[in-house]
Amino acid sequence: MFAGALAGLAIAVPVGAIGVLIVLLSARCSWRVGVAAGLGTASADGLYALLAAVAGDRLAPLVRPVADPLRWVAALVLIVLAVRGLYGLLRSGGNADGLRIERPLVAYRMFLGLTLLNPMTVVYFAALIMGGSAGQGPGWVFALAAFAASACWQILLALGGRAVGATLTGERGRLITGLLGNALILYFAVRLLAP
Repeated sequence: MFAGALAGLAIAVPVGAIGVLIVLLSARCSWRVGVAAGLGTASADGLYALLAAVAGDRLAPLVRPVADPLRWVAALVLIVLAVRGLYGLLRSGGNADGLRIERPLVAYRMFLGLTLLNPMTVVYFAALIMGGSAGQGPGWVFALAAFAASACWQILLALGGRAVGATLTGERGRLITGLLGNALILYFAVRLLAP
Protein backbone atom coordinates (compact mmCIF):
# COMPACT_ATOMS: atom_id res chain seq x y z
CA MET A 1 0.00 0.00 0.00
CA PHE A 2 2.83 2.38 0.89
CA ALA A 3 4.50 1.64 -2.46
CA GLY A 4 1.29 2.49 -4.32
CA ALA A 5 0.96 5.78 -2.46
CA LEU A 6 4.56 6.70 -3.27
CA ALA A 7 4.03 5.76 -6.92
CA GLY A 8 0.86 7.86 -7.10
CA LEU A 9 2.60 10.88 -5.63
CA ALA A 10 5.63 10.43 -7.86
CA ILE A 11 3.47 10.56 -10.99
CA ALA A 12 1.21 13.37 -9.71
CA VAL A 13 3.50 15.83 -7.92
CA PRO A 14 5.63 17.03 -10.85
CA VAL A 15 3.27 19.76 -12.05
CA GLY A 16 2.77 19.60 -15.79
CA ALA A 17 0.11 20.85 -18.14
CA ILE A 18 -2.71 18.97 -16.41
CA GLY A 19 -1.76 20.42 -13.02
CA VAL A 20 -1.67 23.93 -14.48
CA LEU A 21 -5.08 23.37 -16.09
CA ILE A 22 -6.53 22.20 -12.75
CA VAL A 23 -5.22 25.32 -11.00
CA LEU A 24 -6.55 27.61 -13.76
CA LEU A 25 -9.92 25.88 -13.82
CA SER A 26 -10.29 26.18 -10.04
CA ALA A 27 -9.24 29.83 -10.11
CA ARG A 28 -11.73 30.71 -12.84
CA CYS A 29 -14.69 28.48 -12.02
CA SER A 30 -15.34 26.85 -8.65
CA TRP A 31 -13.54 24.58 -6.26
CA ARG A 32 -16.08 21.82 -7.06
CA VAL A 33 -15.17 21.93 -10.75
CA GLY A 34 -11.44 21.99 -9.91
CA VAL A 35 -11.73 19.06 -7.52
CA ALA A 36 -13.75 17.09 -10.08
CA ALA A 37 -11.03 17.75 -12.68
CA GLY A 38 -8.40 16.59 -10.19
CA LEU A 39 -10.38 13.43 -9.44
CA GLY A 40 -10.61 12.75 -13.18
CA THR A 41 -6.82 12.92 -13.37
CA ALA A 42 -6.41 10.75 -10.27
CA SER A 43 -8.88 8.21 -11.72
CA ALA A 44 -6.72 7.88 -14.83
CA ASP A 45 -3.63 7.43 -12.65
CA GLY A 46 -5.45 4.77 -10.62
CA LEU A 47 -6.66 3.00 -13.75
CA TYR A 48 -3.16 2.95 -15.23
CA ALA A 49 -1.75 1.70 -11.90
CA LEU A 50 -4.33 -1.11 -11.89
CA LEU A 51 -3.54 -2.03 -15.50
CA ALA A 52 0.16 -2.08 -14.69
CA ALA A 53 -0.37 -4.15 -11.54
CA VAL A 54 -2.55 -6.69 -13.32
CA ALA A 55 -0.81 -6.91 -16.69
CA GLY A 56 2.06 -4.42 -16.76
CA ASP A 57 4.63 -6.83 -18.14
CA ARG A 58 2.31 -7.67 -21.06
CA LEU A 59 1.03 -4.10 -21.62
CA ALA A 60 4.31 -2.17 -21.71
CA PRO A 61 5.45 -3.61 -25.07
CA LEU A 62 1.98 -2.92 -26.57
CA VAL A 63 1.92 0.68 -25.34
CA ARG A 64 5.34 1.71 -26.64
CA PRO A 65 4.39 1.65 -30.37
CA VAL A 66 1.37 3.95 -29.81
CA ALA A 67 3.08 6.24 -27.31
CA ASP A 68 4.30 8.71 -29.94
CA PRO A 69 0.95 9.16 -31.73
CA LEU A 70 -0.83 9.58 -28.38
CA ARG A 71 1.83 12.08 -27.29
CA TRP A 72 1.12 14.11 -30.45
CA VAL A 73 -2.63 14.01 -29.81
CA ALA A 74 -2.10 15.12 -26.21
CA ALA A 75 0.15 17.98 -27.36
CA LEU A 76 -2.42 19.05 -29.96
CA VAL A 77 -5.23 19.07 -27.38
CA LEU A 78 -3.10 21.19 -25.03
CA ILE A 79 -2.18 23.60 -27.82
CA VAL A 80 -5.83 24.02 -28.79
CA LEU A 81 -6.80 24.69 -25.15
CA ALA A 82 -3.97 27.22 -24.68
CA VAL A 83 -4.57 29.04 -27.97
CA ARG A 84 -8.29 29.18 -27.28
CA GLY A 85 -7.62 30.60 -23.82
CA LEU A 86 -5.10 33.17 -25.10
CA TYR A 87 -7.35 34.19 -27.98
CA GLY A 88 -10.27 34.72 -25.60
CA LEU A 89 -8.09 36.81 -23.28
CA LEU A 90 -6.66 38.98 -26.03
CA ARG A 91 -9.95 39.42 -27.85
CA SER A 92 -11.71 40.60 -24.73
CA GLY A 93 -8.89 42.78 -23.46
CA GLY A 94 -8.27 40.49 -20.50
CA ASN A 95 -11.88 40.21 -19.37
CA ALA A 96 -12.49 36.70 -20.72
CA ASP A 97 -12.67 33.81 -18.33
CA GLY A 98 -10.70 31.53 -20.67
CA LEU A 99 -11.22 27.88 -19.83
CA ARG A 100 -14.69 27.76 -18.38
CA ILE A 101 -16.48 24.61 -17.25
CA GLU A 102 -19.57 24.96 -15.10
CA ARG A 103 -20.39 21.35 -14.28
CA PRO A 104 -18.13 19.09 -12.20
CA LEU A 105 -19.05 15.96 -14.18
CA VAL A 106 -17.94 17.62 -17.42
CA ALA A 107 -14.62 18.58 -15.77
CA TYR A 108 -14.17 15.04 -14.45
CA ARG A 109 -14.71 13.44 -17.86
CA MET A 110 -12.53 16.00 -19.65
CA PHE A 111 -9.57 15.53 -17.29
CA LEU A 112 -9.97 11.75 -17.22
CA GLY A 113 -9.69 11.79 -21.01
CA LEU A 114 -6.78 14.22 -21.08
CA THR A 115 -4.84 12.16 -18.56
CA LEU A 116 -5.61 8.88 -20.34
CA LEU A 117 -3.88 10.35 -23.40
CA ASN A 118 -0.60 9.78 -21.57
CA PRO A 119 0.16 6.09 -22.09
CA MET A 120 3.60 6.50 -20.56
CA THR A 121 1.91 6.51 -17.16
CA VAL A 122 1.11 2.80 -17.53
CA VAL A 123 4.72 2.19 -18.63
CA TYR A 124 5.87 4.04 -15.49
CA PHE A 125 3.70 1.90 -13.22
CA ALA A 126 4.66 -1.27 -15.11
CA ALA A 127 8.35 -0.46 -14.64
CA LEU A 128 7.80 -0.05 -10.90
CA ILE A 129 6.01 -3.37 -10.68
CA MET A 130 8.54 -5.26 -12.81
CA GLY A 131 11.36 -3.71 -10.80
CA GLY A 132 9.80 -4.89 -7.56
CA SER A 133 9.11 -1.36 -6.28
CA ALA A 134 5.37 -1.97 -6.07
CA GLY A 135 5.67 -4.20 -3.04
CA GLN A 136 3.80 -7.40 -2.46
CA GLY A 137 0.07 -7.87 -2.27
CA PRO A 138 -2.93 -7.57 -4.53
CA GLY A 139 -2.67 -5.23 -7.50
CA TRP A 140 -5.88 -3.46 -6.57
CA VAL A 141 -4.33 -2.34 -3.26
CA PHE A 142 -1.39 -0.82 -5.14
CA ALA A 143 -3.78 0.86 -7.59
CA LEU A 144 -6.07 2.17 -4.85
CA ALA A 145 -3.12 3.64 -2.96
CA ALA A 146 -1.80 5.25 -6.16
CA PHE A 147 -5.26 6.73 -6.86
CA ALA A 148 -5.61 8.05 -3.30
CA ALA A 149 -2.19 9.71 -3.31
CA SER A 150 -2.78 11.25 -6.73
CA ALA A 151 -6.26 12.42 -5.68
CA CYS A 152 -4.88 14.13 -2.57
CA TRP A 153 -2.32 16.01 -4.64
CA GLN A 154 -4.80 16.99 -7.37
CA ILE A 155 -7.31 18.23 -4.77
CA LEU A 156 -4.54 20.27 -3.15
CA LEU A 157 -3.82 21.85 -6.56
CA ALA A 158 -7.52 22.58 -7.09
CA LEU A 159 -7.96 24.19 -3.69
CA GLY A 160 -4.73 26.14 -4.14
CA GLY A 161 -6.00 27.35 -7.51
CA ARG A 162 -9.24 28.45 -5.90
CA ALA A 163 -7.35 30.40 -3.24
CA VAL A 164 -5.25 32.10 -5.92
CA GLY A 165 -8.37 32.81 -7.95
CA ALA A 166 -10.06 34.42 -4.98
CA THR A 167 -7.15 36.83 -4.51
CA LEU A 168 -6.74 37.61 -8.21
CA THR A 169 -10.33 38.40 -9.13
CA GLY A 170 -9.57 41.80 -10.59
CA GLU A 171 -9.21 42.47 -14.29
CA ARG A 172 -5.42 42.66 -14.21
CA GLY A 173 -5.12 39.52 -12.07
CA ARG A 174 -7.31 37.53 -14.47
CA LEU A 175 -5.25 38.76 -17.40
CA ILE A 176 -1.92 37.89 -15.76
CA THR A 177 -3.00 34.44 -14.56
CA GLY A 178 -4.67 33.70 -17.91
CA LEU A 179 -1.60 34.69 -19.92
CA LEU A 180 0.82 32.91 -17.60
CA GLY A 181 -1.27 29.74 -17.30
CA ASN A 182 -1.91 29.42 -21.03
CA ALA A 183 1.75 30.16 -21.81
CA LEU A 184 2.73 27.34 -19.41
CA ILE A 185 0.30 24.97 -21.12
CA LEU A 186 1.85 25.84 -24.50
CA TYR A 187 5.30 25.24 -23.03
CA PHE A 188 4.29 21.78 -21.78
CA ALA A 189 2.70 20.98 -25.15
CA VAL A 190 5.95 21.88 -26.94
CA ARG A 191 7.90 19.77 -24.44
CA LEU A 192 5.65 16.81 -25.28
CA LEU A 193 6.64 17.19 -28.92
CA ALA A 194 10.38 17.38 -28.20
CA PRO A 195 12.23 14.10 -28.63
